[in-house]
Amino acid sequence: MTTQNAIDWPREYLPGTGDNFVSNEVIVEGLTAAQVWHFLTDTSTWEGYYDNVADISFPNGDGPGLKDGLDFGFGTFGFPPLDARVVRFQAPAEGVPGRLSWTAKQDGTPEERLDVLHAWLVEDLPGGRVRILTQETQIGRPAAALAAERPNPMLNGHQAWLDGLVGAASR
Repeated sequence: MTTQNAIDWPREYLPGTGDNFVSNEVIVEGLTAAQVWHFLTDTSTWEGYYDNVADISFPNGDGPGLKDGLDFGFGTFGFPPLDARVVRFQAPAEGVPGRLSWTAKQDGTPEERLDVLHAWLVEDLPGGRVRILTQETQIGRPAAALAAERPNPMLNGHQAWLDGLVGAASR
């Protein structure tokens, strides 16, 4: 039996301790982690394959490629653009999964405050397959409201992101 890699979670975002958590995963044949990684980390491609992201910006003039410590902003799930920062960036390599995580925050009143960690794991599997796992923990009243909606918009939105990412990498 093969053990698959998992997301490394900072304590403050540990799944099940926040107000909303989702996990989405796909395993597909015929793609490599490197192919997927390009479309995941080049934000200039996001709006071409994922319609739940907008207003991507780089306040310090960096981008569009993500890297460790990069500050950026983007709108999603109807929120105004969130202030985000890449907190983990490890490109995939032979026997090493790609790992990408960012925090995103929205300040304001208690009804508006949101604190998020969105994590990705991209790894090659035997037989010419790639595994893409994305998980997100959200903290705050807007997160609790999202978690109560049925169907869960974050779960469905992240599945659309995965599907679009696979489609873009397959072209």
